[in-house]
Amino acid sequence: MAALAALLCCAGVAFAQAEWSTLRKDGIHDRKGPAIKQLQEPREALSKLPRDTTGNMVRWIEAIQTGIIKPRPSLKPGVQPNILDQDILLDLKGSMPIVLFPHKRHTEWLDCSNCHDGVFEKRTGATKLSMFQILAGEQCGICHGAVSFPLTECGRCHSVMRPGQAKPVIPPGMPPAHGIPETK
Repeated sequence: MAALAALLCCAGVAFAQAEWSTLRKDGIHDRKGPAIKQLQEPREALSKLPRDTTGNMVRWIEAIQTGIIKPRPSLKPGVQPNILDQDILLDLKGSMPIVLFPHKRHTEWLDCSNCHDGVFEKRTGATKLSMFQILAGEQCGICHGAVSFPLTECGRCHSVMRPGQAKPVIPPGMPPAHGIPETK
């Protein structure tokens, strides 16, 4: 229960963030080093992209779908992306809503080899998923929490309600999860 309270606390903190930190203030970069002048500030790099309310505050999928960014499938010229339009429901038998994994959103800008067969086996259900591992930066947590939306956005993955399960209440001022299909 303490872990859940800590996660919910972090969710509030993530939602409260409204602006990008400068490189000198982000706690990651050496603010006194000479290289700091060579790096592009997050505001400069990200401000023209669709805004989100958490994490790095970018709605990456919307940026792809609207053509603002066009990721390359490879550094080699002429390589075509292998987009897989297949959703997988991951019913992990817990009390949370079921996870809907949209392959298309991932393969629009990631090659299959980024995940298969290393982080995940190709066969559905072959890799045992664990929120503890994800929170530790493994499995889905390799990207989510680093580049993609943060792990405090539970409803973006846990988006399919179980029979008889009530829809979650979205706090005032917080937008619903972007791009998640309506639950039934």
